Amino acid sequence: MQPSKLRQFYQLNTLSNIIARTFTSDTSNTDRRQLKSWKQIPGPSLWDLMKEGIPGVKEELNFNDGLKFGLNLYKKYGPIVKVDGCLGRPPVIALYDPDYCSQILHSENWMPIRRGFDSLEYYRKFKRHKSKENQIKSNVYGLITDHGESWKQFRSTVNPVLLQPKTIKLYTASIDEVALDMIARLKSLRGENNMIQSDFAMEMNLWSLESIALVALGRRLRCFDSHLPSNSPEKRLIRLVHEIFTVANNLDFKPSFWRYFPTTTYMRAMKLYEEHERLACYFINKTIEEFQKENKRKLDDNKSVLEKLLEINKDIAVVMASDLLLAGVDTTANTITAILFLLATNQEKQDKLREEIRTIKDPNQRYYLRACIKESLRMMPVVSGNIRDTTKEYNVLGYSIPEGIIISFMHQAMSMMDEHFPRASEYLPERWLANKEDPMYYRNAHPFVYQPFGFGVRSCIGRRIAELELDIFLVRLIENFKVEWFGPPLKSKSASMNYMIGPHNFIFKDA
Repeated sequence: MQPSKLRQFYQLNTLSNIIARTFTSDTSNTDRRQLKSWKQIPGPSLWDLMKEGIPGVKEELNFNDGLKFGLNLYKKYGPIVKVDGCLGRPPVIALYDPDYCSQILHSENWMPIRRGFDSLEYYRKFKRHKSKENQIKSNVYGLITDHGESWKQFRSTVNPVLLQPKTIKLYTASIDEVALDMIARLKSLRGENNMIQSDFAMEMNLWSLESIALVALGRRLRCFDSHLPSNSPEKRLIRLVHEIFTVANNLDFKPSFWRYFPTTTYMRAMKLYEEHERLACYFINKTIEEFQKENKRKLDDNKSVLEKLLEINKDIAVVMASDLLLAGVDTTANTITAILFLLATNQEKQDKLREEIRTIKDPNQRYYLRACIKESLRMMPVVSGNIRDTTKEYNVLGYSIPEGIIISFMHQAMSMMDEHFPRASEYLPERWLANKEDPMYYRNAHPFVYQPFGFGVRSCIGRRIAELELDIFLVRLIENFKVEWFGPPLKSKSASMNYMIGPHNFIFKDA
């Protein structure tokens, strides 16, 4: 890997991938002269950020706590903040004004550029085709890592499959089966104190992986099977997902030299990404063989996600499966952990939810269930906000923001401000059910304050799947357990997403 090739790769990210511009800046020459440069936007210096790790220094801008970091930036610098980059990471502008968030997100909604897993993007575009075991022959890069016209074509292809409610509802019974199996597993893992006698975070990841595999791979992985050999493909895939997020966090979301020369972590990441795609191909091929053995003709409405994607293109099916396994495991697992914590520390809300579950059998009529999940996503979302690269100039709060600048829309921090959501620090699912006359009515908040699944054409493709998984599993958890919590509040750590870190002091009593 040559440094010149890496430089060319990052230039392509911000230049040649910008295909279409449907909006133009309306800043007149006179107005432009009155604007300040984006470099004059207030914000912490590199020293301010680096000294946070020095013992004895008061931590105010700790990157590890995304919410605290975001709120402290706002309190100290105001509604627009510049955070300098280093070691190949460019500066980022943090934006807390929902009107300007709306303006930019709408303007960048044709072919939005959203940075993320740069190392995975590099593997797919420059390393994959060199692998002897590569089974993906076409230039298909997926939704996580691609931009521009090729991203638009891929998204247009998979949207009708993954966003079709009828298709997702086909998984209701099988996802419920996974939920019931996990409930039985949790009961078997309880000790005398009714606490789970294993790594709770790993248990939630197993549940999430088993659930999303039904959609991505068309099969169960038997994650809960204690007799599953440690060297089995299933066990390897379970470990791979966790290992990939660990190395990706170190490469893409922390300062790293891999953009200049191949570090040890970079080389390990390339091998992990290759193995992950190979395993996705392995399981999909097994599912194809099973389809062929069944030899059943199905109506389109009864075909699974994988069947529909395979009819389009096998490479698309494999890459989409890989993306779902990467983006749909830790996210859902950490979301359900946050929901359980908020319900465990707000027993009256948990009791109210349990009563709804026991008395209302129609899932479509369980409004308080949905309200509990929405309120959890407001307070403890799995990501702190949206990110876009600008493709044109903007006038934002008196500053000229040029093309090619990264803007972070600080949705989590805004959602925790009383000016947007009254009593923002309180867990109040009722705000999502309040009428228009109630001061707590959620629509009183600007719609671009709360965006847990992203916005527009780049919003979460797996939203319907995630919501189905959360709805079903949360119902099974609350109807079986009275969930309690002891000790200090649950903490989160920000990296590629918000991780709910231990200790997980849950107590699972029989309901």
